[in-house]
Amino acid sequence: MAEVPTAYYIALSGILFALGMIGVLTRRTAVMVFLSVELMLNAANLSLVAFARAWGDLVGQTAVFIVMTLAAAEVAIGLAIIVAIFRKRETTNVDDLASLKG
Repeated sequence: MAEVPTAYYIALSGILFALGMIGVLTRRTAVMVFLSVELMLNAANLSLVAFARAWGDLVGQTAVFIVMTLAAAEVAIGLAIIVAIFRKRETTNVDDLASLKG
């Protein structure tokens, strides 16, 4: 079975990160911004795994497991906050939520 070069993984990671960044910058709903941030986080994880595989070191893969664990906790807390805001204001539009600044 042919081995996929690391550059392909890094290119895919860059594309996913760019798509996530575009989503963060263009989307107006908090849920879509949240999902775009998760896409960017997974792109970073993909590059960590690709480099760990290329260098034959398990440190990158271990870091990815830690990041995935923290991301799961972040998702639970983030979605709970978004649901709480939606219940209070009946919108998740980030422009309408600008008044939360204080």
